[in-house]
Amino acid sequence: MALDNTPTPSEIRATRSENPKARERDLADTLGISEAQLIAAHVGQGATRLKDHPDGIIGAAGTFGEVMALTRNASCVSEVVGQYANYHPGPHAAMVLNEPIDLRIFPKHWQHAYAVEKPIEGGVRRSLQVFDAAGDAIHKIFLRDGSDDAAFARAVDGLRHEDQSDALHVVDRAAPEPAKSNPAKLDALCDGWSKMTDTHQFFAMAGRLKMNRLGAYRIVGAPFVRRLTTEAVDRMLRDVQGAGIPIMIFVGNKGCIQIFSGPLKTLKAMGPWQNVLDPGFDMHLRLDHIAEVYAVDKPTKRGAAISVEAFDAEGSLIFQIFPVPAGRDLPDSRAAWKSIVDALPGAESTEAA
Repeated sequence: MALDNTPTPSEIRATRSENPKARERDLADTLGISEAQLIAAHVGQGATRLKDHPDGIIGAAGTFGEVMALTRNASCVSEVVGQYANYHPGPHAAMVLNEPIDLRIFPKHWQHAYAVEKPIEGGVRRSLQVFDAAGDAIHKIFLRDGSDDAAFARAVDGLRHEDQSDALHVVDRAAPEPAKSNPAKLDALCDGWSKMTDTHQFFAMAGRLKMNRLGAYRIVGAPFVRRLTTEAVDRMLRDVQGAGIPIMIFVGNKGCIQIFSGPLKTLKAMGPWQNVLDPGFDMHLRLDHIAEVYAVDKPTKRGAAISVEAFDAEGSLIFQIFPVPAGRDLPDSRAAWKSIVDALPGAESTEAA
């Protein structure tokens, strides 16, 4: 019989107390557990298990006032300061259509949720944290100095789960879907691509042809996709900063996509990380995780939707960046963005290395 080497909740708490400054994700990795299991071990000691549906979580967040919304994947973290408002529920997809907090939510992946109150120097840091079935973080909401702590307390009471165990069972993390190409359908892919009128039509088209995003990008070629060097990402960020134009940065995971819209003012490289450190928006990007980068041109009724998209070595999407279109409060940056993208260095081949 295989032995379960998962540490007990008391062992997890002991390790946490011995490493008070360690980041939760890093400490969980050290212990060989998920981040959700690390949080669960502190139920009754700073953590409360909550009902996990986004209707309740996002509804509560809308009462907190100004907060920080955090969405991440293994290679990129997006942190946006603002208020939750204009929530649109849905059984398969929900949305927060708001500025600056702008989210696309996929409820089936919201499997575990906790309220966390963590002592820090000068006070207590309060947050709502949501995880998937494997215990990986989906979305986090951190209160700030001006947030409504009483509203947070009411939310914890209202969303409290009947199960307040300090142990949590999680499933094995699903392997990322590898790139799926179908070279025999290349002509059909090019024909369908040229006839798109909305970017959302891409997935249905690729699915009909037995492909996924990365697989289609690898084979479709010009004029729709140009493979870039991995170094092009850092150059792109610096060029956007220098031009002072607003862009839309999509960062997410299976359960949530967070969209920041605005310019990039402060870039600061630290080791393998490139960081945006601006008032109201931080982004932390592991440049060394980027394995494939593509400039993508999808036709729409409003003109070409040109994006830069990066993938890790397992084929998982790290981020997408688009220009800000006309009709927003921010300036239309499509022309300036196209000039930046057109100047980015291309890789020698559209085929994956």
